[in-house]
Amino acid sequence: MKVKTQSKKVNKAWLNQHVNDPYVILAKRDGYRARAAYKLKEIDETLGLIKPGQTVVDLGSTPGAWSQYLRRRLNPDGAASGQLNGQIIALDMLPMDPIEDVHFILGDFREEAVLRELENTLAKRGVKAVDVVVSDMAPNLSGIGSADAARITDLIELAVDFSVNHLKPEGSLVVKLFHGGAYDPMVALFRQTFKVVKSMKPKASRDRSSETFLVGMGLKTSK
Repeated sequence: MKVKTQSKKVNKAWLNQHVNDPYVILAKRDGYRARAAYKLKEIDETLGLIKPGQTVVDLGSTPGAWSQYLRRRLNPDGAASGQLNGQIIALDMLPMDPIEDVHFILGDFREEAVLRELENTLAKRGVKAVDVVVSDMAPNLSGIGSADAARITDLIELAVDFSVNHLKPEGSLVVKLFHGGAYDPMVALFRQTFKVVKSMKPKASRDRSSETFLVGMGLKTSK
């Protein structure tokens, strides 16, 4: 009974904090599906990554807050609907409710068939190279450092490999990363791959969270 009581207290405390979170309140006001939209918004506003006319790939897109933000950035008036100047292809292994003009692919990015579907979608849309790749992909963390580091590394390496093969030479990649065993090797990989590398922890990322975001801009080599 004691354990259950403590659990209830923790859940209640988390719920109260979540409901009163200023970014949760902002998300409801602005029509975003999750507070995560403001993480990408701060990264974009700081570095100027997203511009009308671009093609953007959103990996790990569900529930869709990042795609919603991208959709507004590619609208000449910043609106959530209406004219779109650019293309957004989103992908996740979990279903995502439709977003106007966002092409969604349901599948696991780690599977070869899903990657081929993404590549075929780009080809059918006449996209020879992508401007920006954003990835909010994250594994289910087990609490075992070495195992979690391997899972995080796997997802980021896949995003980097996709970017090397599909980004424009001046393109950008944004990935989510956690401080821990995978951090230094992934920073090193980004520095090997991109001309400019930035590490950012947006204000919307909770203080207690170890998450940070790596941004790579401009490929050092491109295929």
